[in-house]
Amino acid sequence: MMLFLDEEQVRKHLRMGDLIPAMEKALIDFSAGKVTQPVRQVIAVDPPGGFYGMMPALTPDGLGQKIVTFYPPNAEKDLPTHMAIILLNDPQTGAPLAVMDGRLITEMRTAAVSAAATKLLASRDAKILAILGSGVQARSHVEALRLVRQFEEIRVWSPNKSHAEQFANETGAKVMSAENAVRGADVVVTVTSSKMSILQGEWLKPGCHVNAIGACRPDWRELDDDAMRNVVFVDSREAAMKESGDVILSGAKIHAELGEAFAGKLDSRANETTIFKSLGMAVEDIAAALLVYRSATR
Repeated sequence: MMLFLDEEQVRKHLRMGDLIPAMEKALIDFSAGKVTQPVRQVIAVDPPGGFYGMMPALTPDGLGQKIVTFYPPNAEKDLPTHMAIILLNDPQTGAPLAVMDGRLITEMRTAAVSAAATKLLASRDAKILAILGSGVQARSHVEALRLVRQFEEIRVWSPNKSHAEQFANETGAKVMSAENAVRGADVVVTVTSSKMSILQGEWLKPGCHVNAIGACRPDWRELDDDAMRNVVFVDSREAAMKESGDVILSGAKIHAELGEAFAGKLDSRANETTIFKSLGMAVEDIAAALLVYRSATR
């Protein structure tokens, strides 16, 4: 019998501590060529200025797809900017196994991938975390990154100061300007809907690590050219060259896919300033959905 799981049911069965190693394995499988996954297909819905994305994947462990909507104008309506559903199928028969809400999975798996990247690439004694942005991804990243590093200080900047102050009250962060937040930080996370660069490379502390999450369109950016001259990791080369304005517009050289680094196939360059440009992939969604499905069917 096919399962239907809403967001609260997904929340009950998904734990960040389980998700981080699951994302490492998913990315290793992807970079090893064990995953069949076309680059995300996106339809623009304009007006009102939204995007409708389709993300199928066949992995060593599962088969399915995510349908995701990204509507930046929803932020003005107190609605999630990202909403999604995930369908899991039996790889042996094609039979549908489960349909589940994908909004929370998208939120959590994105942060889990950043945590895995941070665990590998950030200084082991990283103490200061800077977050540019104050939405659901900012909160999820604080939860995930605290599992891999012991931060003594969290700084936040947001285009919306009241949102930054609310985030600070919830997390114990300090509200600052973007520049002051980034200068001296050991780990930086950009989680905004900005279409132009908000992070300048000259602000970055040598040897820091940046998780760049926003700017998922080929003409959008969060990082300037100077920042993108550092050692750049991506989840998928193919996707980055099609979807990432940070990579495309800067002409940045991609050092490696994160899965290659997790597999130990190359020097992680963790003693240098590193950038992980995250776009999100179906293989991550399928791995996360399988954790939920297996927990729900025990």
